[in-house]
Amino acid sequence: MDISEKNVLCGANAYEQKYYFNEKEYGNLPSAIKDELHIICVLFTEEVGGIFTIAFEEDGGILLNTAADDADYLYDEVSAGLLVGEIRRKRQELFESLSLYYETFVLGKGDMNAVNN
Repeated sequence: MDISEKNVLCGANAYEQKYYFNEKEYGNLPSAIKDELHIICVLFTEEVGGIFTIAFEEDGGILLNTAADDADYLYDEVSAGLLVGEIRRKRQELFESLSLYYETFVLGKGDMNAVNN
């Protein structure tokens, strides 16, 4: 699936040792959520390596994507997949909140009162 840069929320790159947050599109998220996303991305790349991104699908779902350079023989695709599953389970509430945010503020759907409660 090709993800537009607009839908990428954040990501980390172990090769360049950099973290990216899409401040232009999602800068109005609370700083506590931004910090949590930063930690998730950086810890993922520290443990598994490669490139890890969190993005919104067109319907508001959360996409966790991991990739590696072809020459990276230390990257373990199985471990990366397992860690993605673990992150999804442990951070399910965060991702549900982010989906609701996207549906409400980006897509203009949903009940604004549900977000404020």
